[in-house]
Amino acid sequence: MAEKKIIAVVGATGSQGGGLVRAIVADKDGPFAARAITRHPESEKAKALARLGAEVVAADTDDRKSLEKAFAGAHGAYCMTNFFEHFSPEREVTQARNMARAAKDAGVAHVIWNTLDDTRERIALDDPRIPTLRGKYKVPHFDGKGEADRIFAEESSPTTRLSSASFWDNFIKFGSGPKRGTDGTLVLAFPLGGARLPGIAAEDVGKCAYGIFRRGQEMFGKRAGIAGQILTGDEMAAGLARALGEPVSFTDVPFDVFRGLGFPGAEEIANMYQYQAIFNDEFCASLDVALARSLNPRLQSFHDWLGEKAGEIPIG
Repeated sequence: MAEKKIIAVVGATGSQGGGLVRAIVADKDGPFAARAITRHPESEKAKALARLGAEVVAADTDDRKSLEKAFAGAHGAYCMTNFFEHFSPEREVTQARNMARAAKDAGVAHVIWNTLDDTRERIALDDPRIPTLRGKYKVPHFDGKGEADRIFAEESSPTTRLSSASFWDNFIKFGSGPKRGTDGTLVLAFPLGGARLPGIAAEDVGKCAYGIFRRGQEMFGKRAGIAGQILTGDEMAAGLARALGEPVSFTDVPFDVFRGLGFPGAEEIANMYQYQAIFNDEFCASLDVALARSLNPRLQSFHDWLGEKAGEIPIG
């Protein structure tokens, strides 16, 4: 049997990277082996990946030299950044450049860069429909990743740009699920502006990435936008109601009201939803459920995800 090709996975202890690592090690007869890259190889999450059969390697996206060592001998590299760890798009761009150059210097044959839209390509900074933040962004956690697309195109190994829909897991991790109103009933509330919202299970992002690595060269230079399902706010509320066993209504919060809520990231999250609403047809079309299912035949619908995760959603 031929020696397996190594896929080095940045963010391996997170939902997306962890999904990719688990997909690789679950495919016992597949062509790849997983190298889980983390800043904290001693963590319980890293040890759990090692128990599954992944190689665990320490590296930091702020340290290019550590990435070169971690990518050494790898066939593929899954590259991502975590904006909400530091709230700095400039740092994301620097981290992206570190990964892009390290992958090329290490001779990696195929890179997947986890990206999002640079919203400024559709809406100018002086366009008053969406407030400009920090003087040069509309949606910082989108724009930094989108800006880095050019870095991977110009400075890295052959790259597939992977963009995904919003994670349904945010209902669990970020407390964006339904809350009890003053009358005791559950209300799902966020700003959609009447638009539809593409969503996906975070684990499925990694599984789709595995499908891209399996396809190999045919995915070089392409952008793959993926979603598990595209739903209205009312449809999400109805799904939650069925899963939770009690009524859930949806309230479409005005964008300016949401911007004023005051929690870290409120302004840019409101901007993100407003961008998606203004360009809803194009945005939804760019995140392809059929493509996602072709990459990952076990792609979950919202109903499927709720069947597994509804009990973990904190109800305020």
